[in-house]
Amino acid sequence: MTEARAHAPTPRAAARLDAGLPRRLAEQLQGEARFDAFTRGRYSTDASIYQIMPAGVVLPRSAADIAATLRIAAEHDAPVILRGGGTSQNGQPIGSGLVVDCSRYFNGVLAYDAEAGTITVEPGMVLERLNTRVKADGWFFPVEPSTATRCTIGGMAGNNSCGARSLRYGKMSDNVLAIEALLHDGEAFGFGLTGNAHPGVNGSDRAAALAARMRGLAEDHRAEIEARYPKVQRRVGGYNLDALIEAQPNLAHLLVGSEGTLAATTAVTLKLSRLPTHRVMGVCHFPSFRAAMETTRHIVGLDPVAVELVDNNVLVLGADIPLFRTTLADITKGKPNCLLLTEFAGDDLATLRRDLERLDACMADHGFPDAVVEVVEPARQRSVWEVREACLNIMMSMKGDAKPVSFIEDCAVPLEHLADYTDAVTEVFTKNGTRGTWYAHASVGCLHVRPILDMKDAGDVRRMRAIAEETSELVRRYKGSYSGEHGDGISRSEFVEPLFGATLTRAFETVKDAFDPDNRLNPGKIVRAPKFDDRSLFRFKPDYAVSAPMKTALDWSDWGGFGSAVEMCNNNGTCRKLAGGAMCPSYRATGEEQHLTRGRANSLRLAISGQLGKDAFTSPEMKRTLDLCVSCKACRRECPTGVDMAKMKIEFLHHYHARHGLPLRERLIAAMPLYAGAAAKLAPLLNLRDRYPALAALSERLAGLSAKRSLPRWRRPWSEQGEPAHAQDVVGDYRDVILFGDTFNRAFERENLEAAERVLRAAGYRLHRIYPSRGRRPLCCGRTWLSAGQTDRARQEARRTVDALLPFLRAGARVVGLEPSCLLTFRDEFAALLPGADSALLAERSFLFEELLATDLTVGRIALPFADQGGRVAHLHGHCHQKSFGAMGSVETVLRAVPGLNLRVIESSCCGMAGAFGYRPESIETSFAMAELSLFPALRAAGPDDLVVADGTSCRHQIHDGLGLRAEHVARVLDRALAPRHSIAGHLHIDHRSH
Repeated sequence: MTEARAHAPTPRAAARLDAGLPRRLAEQLQGEARFDAFTRGRYSTDASIYQIMPAGVVLPRSAADIAATLRIAAEHDAPVILRGGGTSQNGQPIGSGLVVDCSRYFNGVLAYDAEAGTITVEPGMVLERLNTRVKADGWFFPVEPSTATRCTIGGMAGNNSCGARSLRYGKMSDNVLAIEALLHDGEAFGFGLTGNAHPGVNGSDRAAALAARMRGLAEDHRAEIEARYPKVQRRVGGYNLDALIEAQPNLAHLLVGSEGTLAATTAVTLKLSRLPTHRVMGVCHFPSFRAAMETTRHIVGLDPVAVELVDNNVLVLGADIPLFRTTLADITKGKPNCLLLTEFAGDDLATLRRDLERLDACMADHGFPDAVVEVVEPARQRSVWEVREACLNIMMSMKGDAKPVSFIEDCAVPLEHLADYTDAVTEVFTKNGTRGTWYAHASVGCLHVRPILDMKDAGDVRRMRAIAEETSELVRRYKGSYSGEHGDGISRSEFVEPLFGATLTRAFETVKDAFDPDNRLNPGKIVRAPKFDDRSLFRFKPDYAVSAPMKTALDWSDWGGFGSAVEMCNNNGTCRKLAGGAMCPSYRATGEEQHLTRGRANSLRLAISGQLGKDAFTSPEMKRTLDLCVSCKACRRECPTGVDMAKMKIEFLHHYHARHGLPLRERLIAAMPLYAGAAAKLAPLLNLRDRYPALAALSERLAGLSAKRSLPRWRRPWSEQGEPAHAQDVVGDYRDVILFGDTFNRAFERENLEAAERVLRAAGYRLHRIYPSRGRRPLCCGRTWLSAGQTDRARQEARRTVDALLPFLRAGARVVGLEPSCLLTFRDEFAALLPGADSALLAERSFLFEELLATDLTVGRIALPFADQGGRVAHLHGHCHQKSFGAMGSVETVLRAVPGLNLRVIESSCCGMAGAFGYRPESIETSFAMAELSLFPALRAAGPDDLVVADGTSCRHQIHDGLGLRAEHVARVLDRALAPRHSIAGHLHIDHRSH
C-alpha cells in the first residue's frame, strides 16, 4: 500500500493534570468536569478494539460550556474529542484529551416545524427519542442505524451515518440541512443557513472566508474529485469535498462525516420524511452465500426500501439466544444458509402485497421457488428488525478471546461486483487462517464483514494487517469505498490515501489545517493518522492481563473465567436504550454512564487488569459504580453478548465484603431466612415501626432502612401441612408437584401460597410436602445471602435445598414457586454455586407457578374451571427476572385463559424496588425515579375497579408505597376466578386499593 506523507505518532499522552485545568473548568462550566480514574476509564473506549485514557470528561449543558471547554483546552494544550453515544466501531470518540459527552445534558430540541418537516436538535439527542417526538405528526428521520435506540444525532452527523433504508433515503449528508458549530477557539458559526450577507454561512467574516476557501479548494481539485471519489452511495471516507462542487453546495455537508476533527457541533437541522402507512417484508431464503450475493441486484431492481443480509453465523448463534430464538424459528423454513430481508413500504397495502408477489416470482426466476416467507404483521416485522439490528452483537456473543473484529467492517462495492468481492474477501480470510461473519446492507453493496481474530495475540494482529491491506486493494480493484458507513476513526484513516490518492489526501490535510491549525480537535482521525494496528492503542495492550480476583466465589468456567465474562462487553451500548425492554433501569433514571451495564463492565475490566490502581477491584469507587445495579438480570437476556452484571455484582460483593466487612443492614437482610420464624412471633412489636415516625427514623439511623419506606408486615407464616412426603409417593406423571414456599411469601403474604395451593388442586395436581433433611427450618434459595455477596452461606442453602429435593426430582416431580427472584435462582445461580448434574436437574424441573400452568394448559394436560369476569381490566407488571427468563408469556397465557378478563400488559422496566435497594436511604429517590419512567404513569391511568397484577414481592411493595394501590400475585387472581365450587375465595371481592 502507498504510505501517507506523515503518520501521526501515538496520540499525545493525557494532558498534564495541573490544578489549573479542573479548576478553570469548574469555574466556567454550568455542566460538569470529572477527572477521577474510574470516570476517565469509562470514557476510554467505544465499540472498537481501541482504548485511550482521556485527561478528563466534560458533561456540557450548553453550547457556551463547549466553547469554554475549547478555550480552556487551548490554554493547557489538551485535545478535545466530542462524543455521543460512544457506539462507534472505529475509535472516533476516544482520545487523550478532554472527552466531551454531549449525550448526558446537551440533548434537547431547539426548533421543530411540523408543517415543513424540519427539526433542529442539540447533538446529544438520541435518534429514537427524536423519532418518538415527531411520529405523532406523521414524520420520522429516515437515517436509521441499527444503534437507533442509543446513537446521537451529533455522532451520526460526525460519521455520516447511513442505515438499513439508505437505498431509499440516503445517508446523513442527504438529510442534514444545516449545522451550527464552534471553531477550535470557541467562535460560533453556521453552515447551511441563509439570509445574511454570505449565503450558506452564518457567523463572522472569518467563517465566510473559511467557507470561500473550502469552495475554492474543492473547485481546484474538481478533476481529481471526479476521478477518485468512489461512485457508490456508501462512501463516507475522507472529507466531503465532493459536496462542494455541486451546483448549489450546502457547506454543512463538509462538516458531516468530519468526525469532530474540523469543528464542535452545537446544533443540527434535519430534513424529516413522511412515515409510510404500511411496510411489508419478504424473508428470502438461500442455500449458499454466493447465491444470495448474485441475486441481490435483481431484488434491488424491484425497488424495495431495504435488502438486508442475515448470514449463517447469525442464524446459528441467534438460535442459542433466548431473545431471538422464537423470531428466527418463525421466519425460517428448513435450514437456509442465509437470508435476505427485503422490505417494501408505501401507503397502499394492496400494492405492497403485489410487491411481495413480484419478489416471490423473482426468486423463482433465479432458481429459488417457494423461498420467501412473507411478514406482513407490524409486530412480527418489529421482531425481525430486532434480530437484524442485533446481528453484530449476536456474532460478538462468541465466547473466548477470538471475536469478529471491526476494521474492514463496511467496505462497499457496486452490486455487479458484490458476489466476486465477497468471494475474494473470503479467500483472503482463508489464506490468513480465519473465517469471517457477514451481515447488513446488501442493497447498497455494503456488507459488514468481520474476520474472527484474537486481539490479545500478536500473530492475529499481524494477520489483521495483512487482511486490511489485501482488502483495501480489492476495494480499489472493484471501484468501491473502503469506508461505507461507520467512518474512518483509527481503524481506517490510515487507508484514506491508498483510496483517494496523495493529491486529495494533501487537500484533506489542508481542510483540517484551515479549520484546526493547532490539531486540537480529535487529532489522528481522517488525516495524519496513527497506524491502525498500533497495539499501544488497543483495549487489550501487549501487557494486558487479568490479575484479580485470583479465586472466584462463583463458577465462571462456562465463560472461560471471570475475566473473560467481563470482557464479553464490547461496548455496543445496547444497555443505553431509553425505551423498550428492561435494560438498564438505573441508567434510564440517572442518565449516567457509571450506572450502565457497559460502564460497570468497563470499570470491572480496568480494575481486574490493574489499570485503575492497586486494589481497585475491591475499592469504594468500584462499590459506588455497582451500587445502583438493581440486579434485575435484564442484561442477562437483552445484552446481545450476554453480559450478566447481576452475577458479576455477586462476585464483586463477595470480595468487597471480605475486605471491608459486612454492614449491619446487609447482615439483617441476608440472614432473614434464619430469623423469619422468630420474627413472626414478635410481629405485633416489630410492626409498630411503621405506625410511629420516631421508630421509622430510628430504624434508618441504626439499621439503614429508609424512614420514607414502609416495611413488610410480619404475619403468622405459611407452612407445609401434613406428614412429610417420601420419594416413593411420587407417581411420576405430570401431576406430581412440590410447592416451594419462599421466605417472602411465607412470612409476609401467606395468602399467595394458600391461593396457589387451591389453584393447583383445582387443576388436578398432587402436592407433596417436602421438609429439609436436617432440621425443620424451611428450604431456602439463598437469594438474600447472594444479594450481600455471601456466597459461602448461599452455597450451604443451595446444598441443603438440592439434597432435600433431589430424590423427588429423580422420581419425576416438578418444583413450582411463586417469587421469581427466588424460584429462578434454582435455574441460574445454583449452577454457579454448585455446578454439576444435581443443580442441572433442579434447573430443568423448576417452574414458576404461571410457567407450570401455562405449559400444561397449552398441551391440554389440565383445565381450570374459571368463571367469567365480566370484562374486568387487569394491568400486568412483570418482575424483572420473569422478563429475563422469558416467563412473561406464561403469565399472559394463564390470565388470558380467564374468560372476561381484559388483560393490559404494562411496558415497563424495573419497578425500582429491587429487594433491599428500595429500602436504602441513599437510593430511595432513584428507586421511585425508576418507577416513574413507565410503571407509575401506566397505573395512574387505571380505573378504580381494575386489578393490578405483579408477581414480585418487591414490585407489589413499590406499587403500594408509591401509589397506594394493592397489587396481587397471579395466584390470587386465578384463585378468585375459579368457579365458586372450586375455591372458598371464589365469592370474595377484594378491593385492590386497600392495604
